[in-house]
Amino acid sequence: MNQEVFIAVANALRQGKPAALVTIVKTKGSTPQRVGAKMLVYEDGRTIGTIGGGCYENDAFGKAREAIAAGKSRLVHYELTDDFAEESGLVCGGQMEVYIEPVKQDPALYIVGAGHIACQLASLAHNVEFRVHVIDDREKFANRERFPDAQEIVVDSIPDWLQRTALPSSSYAVIVTRGHRHDLDALRALVPRNIHYIGLIGSRAKIAKIFEVLNSEGIPSDQLQRVHAPIGLDIGAVTPQEIAVSIASELIAVKQGKMLEAADNSTPRSLRWTPKLVKAHR
Repeated sequence: MNQEVFIAVANALRQGKPAALVTIVKTKGSTPQRVGAKMLVYEDGRTIGTIGGGCYENDAFGKAREAIAAGKSRLVHYELTDDFAEESGLVCGGQMEVYIEPVKQDPALYIVGAGHIACQLASLAHNVEFRVHVIDDREKFANRERFPDAQEIVVDSIPDWLQRTALPSSSYAVIVTRGHRHDLDALRALVPRNIHYIGLIGSRAKIAKIFEVLNSEGIPSDQLQRVHAPIGLDIGAVTPQEIAVSIASELIAVKQGKMLEAADNSTPRSLRWTPKLVKAHR
């Protein structure tokens, strides 16, 4: 039975289907299934495999769907001698612990631009389990020699490719192109998208200018306020390597659900923007 579950897990990862794996990790006394029994629960409620049936399995099923939504693993303990067990017809007299873990693809990171910072960032991001995609219009920069770990390297017009390409809602996008115009074009294409993270590199003055242009074109201020800009944690980074570390650190913090706040803990660290007003904490 577990072989069927393992195949389903592999397929869920390949197809990007959210699911959670439920595994019996500890038993004591008489239990309906032994250690190692597994059940895969999909986001839509389908299941493959079993951990013994009855109310326990139904309870674990519900907790698995919660784990999918929260993106967090949990350990659950069951006593097989209580009233809950009697309801299930599984009064076995034992104890059971199950580990519930979300099964999900490593998030996709779209690095827009293939310059020196992008090159350093791609390596770091790959090592911390992002699936790296690189987009640039210059084959001299966007190539396998410079980005050996990238899952995809695209040589194309940046705005054209972004406009016609569907990005998963779980995606991260980092804009680190070679100039203001390319940054503007990339952000124009990305900011209306419902994706998890958008970051833009640059000085406060440059970012303010880009935001004002996009706002004048009709892009709402609340969409622009979702952009992490200036991108990266404030660690005093100067070199491309250091800047890449600061960006990778921010990506990890966002992935782990950590709130990035200013020193006074009153405002998000990311630049908050409204027309004619820019506040930055860097």
